[in-house]
Amino acid sequence: MAVNDPKFFHHFQSDIKEVTKPAVFTFPFCYDPDELSKIAVKELQHYLEAQQDFTHNFGLTKTGTAPIGKMFGVLVVEGEKGQLGYLAACSGKLGGTNQHTYFVPPIFDMLTKDSFFLQEEEQINTLNRQIDELEASPDLAQLLQQHAEAQQNADAALSAYRIHMKAEKTKRKKTRTNNKPLLSEADYQLLETDLIKQSYRDQHEYALLKGKWQEELASLQTSIRDKQQQIEELKRSRKLKSTQLQQRLFEQYQFLNAHGKTKSVLAIFSEGKQLLPPAGAGECAAPKLLQYAYQHQLKPLCICMAEFWWGISPPSEVRKHKSFYPACKSKCEPILSHMLQGLAVAPDPMRVNPAEGRTFEVVYEDQDIIVVNKPSEFLSVPGIHITDSVYTRILAQYPSISGPVIIHRLDMSTSGLLVLAKHKEAHQYIQKQFIEHTVVKQYTAILDGILTESAGLIDLPLRVDLDDRPRQVVCYQHGKPAQTKFNVIGHEQGRTRIHFFPITGRTHQLRVHAAHHNGLHIPILGDDLYGQRADRLHLHAGKLAFVHPRTGEYVTFIAEDPF
Repeated sequence: MAVNDPKFFHHFQSDIKEVTKPAVFTFPFCYDPDELSKIAVKELQHYLEAQQDFTHNFGLTKTGTAPIGKMFGVLVVEGEKGQLGYLAACSGKLGGTNQHTYFVPPIFDMLTKDSFFLQEEEQINTLNRQIDELEASPDLAQLLQQHAEAQQNADAALSAYRIHMKAEKTKRKKTRTNNKPLLSEADYQLLETDLIKQSYRDQHEYALLKGKWQEELASLQTSIRDKQQQIEELKRSRKLKSTQLQQRLFEQYQFLNAHGKTKSVLAIFSEGKQLLPPAGAGECAAPKLLQYAYQHQLKPLCICMAEFWWGISPPSEVRKHKSFYPACKSKCEPILSHMLQGLAVAPDPMRVNPAEGRTFEVVYEDQDIIVVNKPSEFLSVPGIHITDSVYTRILAQYPSISGPVIIHRLDMSTSGLLVLAKHKEAHQYIQKQFIEHTVVKQYTAILDGILTESAGLIDLPLRVDLDDRPRQVVCYQHGKPAQTKFNVIGHEQGRTRIHFFPITGRTHQLRVHAAHHNGLHIPILGDDLYGQRADRLHLHAGKLAFVHPRTGEYVTFIAEDPF
């Protein structure tokens, strides 16, 4: 049986006799790794630490090449005779190739010798080189310089002649004024005729000068346009070839599911109302693992899976060496939704209401505002799948309330103080304070490690990760400004208790600022997106202070830390 090929089916080296198999397959977008997956991952990580099969700079040691961390995955499977083992995969290529002794092959290997991809890529690269050469051509640069200088000279010459014409006009006016009393009607008319001829002559000379420069500039523009048209034609050819190549690549990606049904990547994403799949769709570890398992008759015997990061974190993201991560949303969710059909998969925990049967405390209430202490794992506003939230509960409890109600939000996993408005005027009054950053917000958090700094300011712009919503990434080009002040309270059992004072209010701001390597580089305890899952996210909005919309007094509310 092909699965017994030692290159891809790995028998457990650890003793797993006492380990219980999970009843259902892993839900890949939100999970706690089961014991079998952890053991498989540990063995794979041991291989990565000791292997000499390939060379790749993960950024864990000093080397001259650019470091690139990678996502790896394991899929625990059952062999023909009931023996348990696992398959391993890497997202994307590794060490410049897709073929490895330890990892399952890609769904389509575009890097095989003489493949259509490499041939077409070489043609596109040739076009790139031709475009670069033409754009950097000394001839084009010289023409552009000559045109710029000619335009400058033309502007100067025409401006100087206009000044001359203005001076001549002034002289003619003075001549008229001085001579009118001295000359007879007939002589003055002769003088006037001569002055008009001088004016026409100046205008004619200006028109000739302008035409001369226009002719010279047009000649240069024609030469420049000829060269630029060559570049544009090459770019159009490159775009067409790239589109055709991408289309041909898409045709190679056909994904199986546990029912044995095949669906193309184009069909999968078009059904999800996405016109084209994103770049790299199908190259992640999870689709590779499932595809190989299905192709080798393991479809009813897939047990569980897990993915983890190996190496240095990308500059913009938060990825921790050896930490587990869910499958990405933009590339993998549509593909895996198809591939998992036919397997008994664990339910999506994001569709289970964690607030069911729970309540929240109303800290303060008057005719204008309500202040509540929101528990962790409780939505501030309705979500995509779960509508139960502070907002819906408040509307149900206060049917006469009007206006937008919600002034600000807390992440579902964050506990603490929320102020809500009972009417539009109160909403606008307090919202203006949030916009102007005059509201005092103090959060308490437990960092999962020791922070040696005592206080400071984190300034890292943020934007949503387009490939993996709702995760946020640091982006200096397109990110929105995000600043957080912090003050360390103390250290306890290898962790740090800290106060955060967010100046701005971006999504996941405190979580990313804590975890990112350019921030504090220590995630908040229990952060399942940017750190490690725990009993809860240890982040609490404990203090909120603002000017009351009716009294104008400065009011402060405090909710004690629940951890």
